[in-house]
Amino acid sequence: MPSRPVLARILPFALFMAFIGIEELLRALQKAEWLLVPENLFLILYPIKIIAVTAVLVYFRHDYDELHWRDLSPSSTTLVSILLGVTIFVLWIQMDWPWATFGSPQGFNPSSLPPGYVQISMIATRLVGAVLLVPIMEELFWRSFLFRYLIGTPFQSVSIGKSTRLAFFGTTLLFGLEHSYFIAGMMAGALFNWLFIHTRSLAQCILCHAVANLTLGLYVLKTSEWRFW
Repeated sequence: MPSRPVLARILPFALFMAFIGIEELLRALQKAEWLLVPENLFLILYPIKIIAVTAVLVYFRHDYDELHWRDLSPSSTTLVSILLGVTIFVLWIQMDWPWATFGSPQGFNPSSLPPGYVQISMIATRLVGAVLLVPIMEELFWRSFLFRYLIGTPFQSVSIGKSTRLAFFGTTLLFGLEHSYFIAGMMAGALFNWLFIHTRSLAQCILCHAVANLTLGLYVLKTSEWRFW
């Protein structure tokens, strides 16, 4: 049984990925005509995922003693994090090469939803999830837990910002493989790791991640390049 500190950082990420796996399985069964899945089920899966993961993060909120929002107060460092987040977005949309992509990403296309309240609500939920939830959940797992775990155990004994080649390149590779655009994912993972090491702040990594996701989300809504979402 994992210890509470390990569980607090793994469970939100594992739950998020489990929902993705369930959706992929249902779509595969539907495509193979083995199961008839109502389309509104896919519609509500994302909000349920967001609510479930948020509930877990709130439950463990007192366990994240390495997360200090006051780290965002130094304006020069925070500006670097914001600019790095924008840079990650700009590089991401340039790195959608076919050879660097798993499958054919479809993304979330809100134009297939009924116009009006339903469509606006789902877009808002998607954007809020990507900007507020995903950065916290992923940075707690990748940088706070796995990065430090690859340096030593218990991971809590490893100071924030300490690095080894295994931790840096291991999390860069795995972070990339988590995404459909895996080379773009490795690029983002490497830059998040760089920020983690040089600021020694998980909050700065979360901010950078949130800015990258926000700019990507706004770009997708502006251009209808749903595959990025």
